[in-house]
Amino acid sequence: MQDVVLAMLAKEPSHGYHLRTRLRQALGPLGESMNAGQVYVTLTRLERAGLVVCEWTDGLQERPDRKVYALTPAGQQRVAAWLAEVNWPKPDLAEFHLKLAAAGAARLADPVQLVAAQRRELLRRLHDAQGAMLPEPDGSVAALLLEGIALRLQADLRWLEACERVWSRVENESEGA
Repeated sequence: MQDVVLAMLAKEPSHGYHLRTRLRQALGPLGESMNAGQVYVTLTRLERAGLVVCEWTDGLQERPDRKVYALTPAGQQRVAAWLAEVNWPKPDLAEFHLKLAAAGAARLADPVQLVAAQRRELLRRLHDAQGAMLPEPDGSVAALLLEGIALRLQADLRWLEACERVWSRVENESEGA
C-alpha cells in the first residue's frame, strides 16, 4: 500500500481524501474494499519514515484546513526503485502444497479432500472476480486488474488438478502396498 500511495503522490501533492478517491477510481471494484483509514495510516507511516512531508493548507469557507502531502527526495527515489523492481506475486499455493505434503505424510487429512476444498474456494474467488469484471468497461484499468486475478485463479485451478492427479496416484499406491 505504501508504494502505491507514494506513486500517487508522485503525480501531485494531495490530501488523504483525494488520494483515497484517486486510488478507488484507479482500482475500480478492487478499491471498494479499501478501508477509509488505511490511506491516512499509510500517510502517517510514510511521514515518519521521511518519505513524505505534510503542510496544512487554508481551507475554503465551506471546507476546513487540510493536510496536503508531498514526496520528499527519498520518497521520489523509493517510487523510482519500486517502479524499476521486477517481481512476481508470491504464489498463494506454495504454502498449500506444504500443507498437502504434511497432511499426507502424517496421515492427518486426505490430501485429495484438501485439494477439493481449496478448489471450491478458488472457484468462489474466480466467480467473484468474473462478476466484478462484468460492469467494467472493456479496456479499463480495473477490468485489466480483474482479468489478471481471474487468469491467475484459473492457473491455480489447473495446478490443483495436477495435485489431485498426483495425490490420487499416491493414495492408490499406498493402498495397494
